[in-house]
Amino acid sequence: MKAVVYDKYAPNDDYKSILSVKDIPEPTPKPNEVVFRVRAAALNYNDIWGMRGQPVPVPLPHISGSDAAGEVVAVGADVTNFKVGDRVVSHSNMSCRVCEACTDGREYDCTKRTIWGFQTGPLWGAYSEFTHLPEVNVAKVPDSVSFDEAAAASMTLLTSWHMLVGRARIRPGQTVLIMGGGSGVGSFGIQIAKLYNCNVIATGSPDKLDKLKELGADFAVDHRKPDWSKEVRQIAKPFGGIDIAFDHIGQTHWNDQLTLLKYGGTLVTCGATTGYDAKTDLRHIFFKGTNILGSTQGTKAELEQGLYWMGKKKIKSIIDSVYSFENAAEAHTKMLTGKGLVGKILLKP
Repeated sequence: MKAVVYDKYAPNDDYKSILSVKDIPEPTPKPNEVVFRVRAAALNYNDIWGMRGQPVPVPLPHISGSDAAGEVVAVGADVTNFKVGDRVVSHSNMSCRVCEACTDGREYDCTKRTIWGFQTGPLWGAYSEFTHLPEVNVAKVPDSVSFDEAAAASMTLLTSWHMLVGRARIRPGQTVLIMGGGSGVGSFGIQIAKLYNCNVIATGSPDKLDKLKELGADFAVDHRKPDWSKEVRQIAKPFGGIDIAFDHIGQTHWNDQLTLLKYGGTLVTCGATTGYDAKTDLRHIFFKGTNILGSTQGTKAELEQGLYWMGKKKIKSIIDSVYSFENAAEAHTKMLTGKGLVGKILLKP
């Protein structure tokens, strides 16, 4: 089978110099695994971290990709919930399933947790014609959801659902600020907040603002403007301020978000694409009783909840573009620059 492989790092982001399509053996399932044909896979920023070899070196030779959807072609002897022909999507949070956190329903807090397609390998990720995963790391895809939509949703829908529903405990009628609404997690964040009948203010670059409203945002603000937070404050004033700030941007916009939260408000964060060394005015935390919540990945049950609503057409994947394996370098460069990017980029064999 063919797969997108690299066997050295590219700290300068020269992906063409390391990525190539190679022929590797097809997987056979272990007793607890399913093998499925990959019909679509989606890019994530951890692909870039992997190719850079930072912040953690990944196993080499490496196949990236944490999101894959397709149909099952083989099952191991101990598999009980899946059969050949089932339509499935990956749940990339791989945990031990026996520690206190896992048995408490917090598999995302497992200290032995790894991300499939990022930390796994050698040669074990989504960008291959066939792949394999433990039975506990795949979920069934509703018949009304395409493979493209499922692949585009896998990690980002899970992350967004866990941030808003699992961590921030979103409630109907709240006012929610979605930072970077044009990203994969941001696009799902907007839709989840609207599913809960919230007032949604989304931010993005000027070329994405109309798209954010099409996704369901009630208001769209250019967060590249120096006074972006003042505009958000005026919009949120009739609602009493921001109840939940949904962040993955990090350093450049962190403290401004804190100032926008109402008393007892919540900032939930899953990343720091602009940097991790954020300035924090502590007065906005202790005096206002602010909740700051970290969030990463989520449970398989949360992924299945999100897929349920996708099946009901209440949430949809936003797919920006589709590339072949042979054009993987171009696809990753587009994700890195983010220019004009709204939603997910897919790779297909």
